[in-house]
Amino acid sequence: MLRYKWRGDDPLLADNVWLRRAMERQLPLIWFIGIGYAPGSKIQLFRPEFPVYLTAEEPERRQFVVAVDGQEAAPAGADAHVIDITRKYNERIARVRVHQPMFRSAVLAAYERRCAVCRLPFAELLDAAHIKSDAEGGAARVSNGLALCKIHHGAFDSNIIGIAPDFVVHVRESVLATVDGPTLQHAIKEMAGQRLRQVPDRRSERPDRELLAERFERFRNAS
Repeated sequence: MLRYKWRGDDPLLADNVWLRRAMERQLPLIWFIGIGYAPGSKIQLFRPEFPVYLTAEEPERRQFVVAVDGQEAAPAGADAHVIDITRKYNERIARVRVHQPMFRSAVLAAYERRCAVCRLPFAELLDAAHIKSDAEGGAARVSNGLALCKIHHGAFDSNIIGIAPDFVVHVRESVLATVDGPTLQHAIKEMAGQRLRQVPDRRSERPDRELLAERFERFRNAS
């Protein structure tokens, strides 16, 4: 489940009381989730998530428990193992739905909306790739991400290319030995031995070298 913090510390503050009433009556709510800023401006952008429901309150942590639509309660008599799997699946889907837009916006902004490998400048063709995946417990932070174009994202996920901790791009040997058209030659093979062409200015936002080392070891094993 997701969490939504109280406004302030007072449980009797009007906003907190209204949320508590919505929880008690199981009223559907709209959650406006910040996803970043409009390009070249300070205007903040939000994405509405609807419906969401408050299912519990955690007063000691000053927050409510939020269920995104699709996190239904398990039917009575359902197998406990099935319930647990369903709950974990629904929680993961909810996290992805809420955090992925924010993650993408933050990563693309840090990379100035360019592919880290080839510097392609079209945001419509860029993804925010995880170094350590969400399924593996990877955090939704910029240092666990790479702005990659569709081609290089697919190549990274399928271990056609690997990125070493020193930010040097490696290409699978079998791919280097393949002779084909210009896309393979220029988009993939010519990247071998090149350093990432676009990295964030802030050191704290650059790819985490330890995570890259773990991911690069997987690339080497797959090669």
